[in-house]
Amino acid sequence: MRVIYRLKHLLHRSRRRERYALLEELLRNQALTREQLLAKQRHDLSAIVRHAYEQTPFYREKYAEADVHAARGLPILHKDEVIRHRDRLVAADFDRSALKIGNTGGSTGKPVSFYYDAFKGELMRAGMARSYMWAGWKPGEKILNFWGARQDIKGGHGFGQRVNAYIAAEKTIGAYEYTEADLRGWAATIASYRPVLLQGYASILAELARYVIDRNMPMPATLRGVFSTAEVLYGWQRELMERAFGCKVFNQYGSREVPNIACECRHGNLHVFTDMVYLESVKIEHEHRLIVTSLTNRAMPFIRYEIGDSGRLKEGECACGSPFPLMEIGLCRSNDLIRTRGGKCFYPSYFIHLLDGLEGIAQYQFVQREPDKITLNLVASGRLRSETANALGERIRREVDAGMALEVVYVDEIKRTASGKHRFVISQLAG
Repeated sequence: MRVIYRLKHLLHRSRRRERYALLEELLRNQALTREQLLAKQRHDLSAIVRHAYEQTPFYREKYAEADVHAARGLPILHKDEVIRHRDRLVAADFDRSALKIGNTGGSTGKPVSFYYDAFKGELMRAGMARSYMWAGWKPGEKILNFWGARQDIKGGHGFGQRVNAYIAAEKTIGAYEYTEADLRGWAATIASYRPVLLQGYASILAELARYVIDRNMPMPATLRGVFSTAEVLYGWQRELMERAFGCKVFNQYGSREVPNIACECRHGNLHVFTDMVYLESVKIEHEHRLIVTSLTNRAMPFIRYEIGDSGRLKEGECACGSPFPLMEIGLCRSNDLIRTRGGKCFYPSYFIHLLDGLEGIAQYQFVQREPDKITLNLVASGRLRSETANALGERIRREVDAGMALEVVYVDEIKRTASGKHRFVISQLAG
């Protein structure tokens, strides 16, 4: 078996030479000192700003009155600008017909499409591989993905696709919708495939973990890590996954437009990959919003891009020894904050914990469409007892706002977003 593994890995390296060359470069970067990394980041930031100004009509106009040598003072790029001016954001020194179009799922309320080249795709995969290695994974070892977006399930199930997946040592399960039978089948796949890593959306992996725990299903000893991505990772989800799969959960942070922003180490700290991004935390409307610049995407530069998340940069060093600086992600996307008429804001975690201890709930979602009302959509085996529902409403009026009403609605299903994410709390207030 060891010989087969080596042969598969060598074949994959020969097919993906650029990816492995980029991985080697990224691994060398993490051996630099903090000062060396930050010096490299300053150089790369100046270079990408200069490139964008010289090569794209959009940035040349946007920065007409700005000092492009003072990159940190440049105006912020908003999602609606990317939506309106996508074609003008493409660099002139790239052949647009050779570029691909990617799409976000719109989990912040505004789906974004963007151009990218093959280099961005290979660098993204190299960056992910570096993160996996923090869990003890080695290139060529098995990974099982649970992706919730239909666009992530490509290639079909033909013989050629199965051969490619075998050589890459990577299998992908389409988890954009599922039943209890699917959960049973996925658990069985983990047991038979014996991967080293699991990767997927937090909500999907947590639901699978709950199924595994409830049925006391043994998981393979090969598992070394679970990588949670694309959604906010809550503490209760982490606890479920670590109990079910018997290994550490690693939180990843990035987006389709700007991947590989940060990853969690074994000590539980999120490290910013300063060799790939420049990340800022800017206070906007009482929140610390994350502003990110991709240092590597020259085809369609994202410079000082308001990604839609809240978070902060942190001082200090990590006991893991990584030179990459630290950050903490906020508890929600910017439009998952629940706001009262009096101006108070509540994070999603408050509403999630309202349901602690309640049994028979398969899925739930809190939705705010008006300032004085919260709707709780429930997929449940039965209706809440009237005293339970009344107690929930009374608690919201006592702790959130005296004028806030709770409406409980029973539904057959709660649909995921177009990208397969489950949003537990949504604010649909105008503005």
